Amino acid sequence: MNMTTLILIITATATALIAGLFYGYTCSVNLGLGKLTDSEYIAAMNSINVQILNPLFFASFMGTLLLLPLSAYLNYTPGMNNTRFILLVSAALVYVIGVFGVTMFGNVPLNDALARLNAETASAKDLSAYRTMFEEPWNFLHNIRTLANVISLILVIVSCCCESK
Repeated sequence: MNMTTLILIITATATALIAGLFYGYTCSVNLGLGKLTDSEYIAAMNSINVQILNPLFFASFMGTLLLLPLSAYLNYTPGMNNTRFILLVSAALVYVIGVFGVTMFGNVPLNDALARLNAETASAKDLSAYRTMFEEPWNFLHNIRTLANVISLILVIVSCCCESK
């Protein structure tokens, strides 16, 4: 096995790990959080948003951001119609825009706004208003990044089935 193939396997694995995280969140965590009271929901989301910022998450989330373009670059052959390269560039673009971009410019600002709320001193009305401001937009953006990540993963998997250069 050469280095290009090894990096492609690592890329596929990292992409799958993040897709699985987001998919699992959609299928279970968001559903469970949705059943909580406003104060429980806000406390749980704030706790999750702090705890997810850990080395394992960053290794796969940021690793995928770096590995997808690297894999595309390593599979580029000048002057040839290289299907694997095109698929990997497409996967990288979908990930950069639909996963990383949506997270950084959508979900993270919502997380930051929720964290600024002092839930211990907020009234029930304020808790309800913050949850309304947060939950539906956050879940919508999360679904976008989940779908984008799955599309990116499919493109990487299909690229693995293509002839290499």
